[in-house]
Amino acid sequence: MSSQRKTAIVTGASQGIGAGIVKAFVERGYNVVANSRKVTQSTEVTASDRVALVDGDIGQPATAARIVETALSRFQSIDVLVNNAGIFFTKPFTDYTAEDFKSLVATNLEGFLYVTQFAIKQMLAQKTGGSIVTITAALARNPVRGVTAAVPMITKGGLETITQHLAMEYAQDGIRVNAVAPGVVTTPMHRNTPKDVMEGLSPMGRPSTVKDITDAVMYLIDAETVTGHILYVDGGAHFGRW
Repeated sequence: MSSQRKTAIVTGASQGIGAGIVKAFVERGYNVVANSRKVTQSTEVTASDRVALVDGDIGQPATAARIVETALSRFQSIDVLVNNAGIFFTKPFTDYTAEDFKSLVATNLEGFLYVTQFAIKQMLAQKTGGSIVTITAALARNPVRGVTAAVPMITKGGLETITQHLAMEYAQDGIRVNAVAPGVVTTPMHRNTPKDVMEGLSPMGRPSTVKDITDAVMYLIDAETVTGHILYVDGGAHFGRW
């Protein structure tokens, strides 16, 4: 039975958006391989006959390889990859350290690169196409005064660019590559952020929910002729001033 189901890989899956995406795939009848550094300790995602958990740093090639090996040994295919793992923190530009930069690159860029290479190789071998969705950030194209995120946005902007390049590179192979760019989202990452600050970062005055982001991801998974698209889920923040 499991071999007839499609299989999705979700990184950064232990809580928040990642956990919501895992649950949405399970509800749709997918097999899922969920990864984060300590996903086996998650209170939001649990292992089952249709959900495999893989602990490990997604910025390490060995972790990416182990995720793919788990998908193939347990479920025999890779049909979808959601690159959700990411870190974000703000500082004045001149305060970012070399270690800060290395940390951002390791998770946000290397954490995309290795697992996406492995997934695309498998999708090409299967010859049945596939879908890749990456979580980026609306801030990459829409700086907000007071949100000093210049260095993290080097990585998020790079993810937008590679999304479009890979979409073109693999279009004729039926592998679609898209991204969701959230604005402010109510997640555990923002548990200590004041409500008025959260609301002030959206022109609509309403932070997005995990479900809002999950719904956007699922749309891109289903949209068979959409590729190379950056879908903003940010209350309009990416196109104006407020």
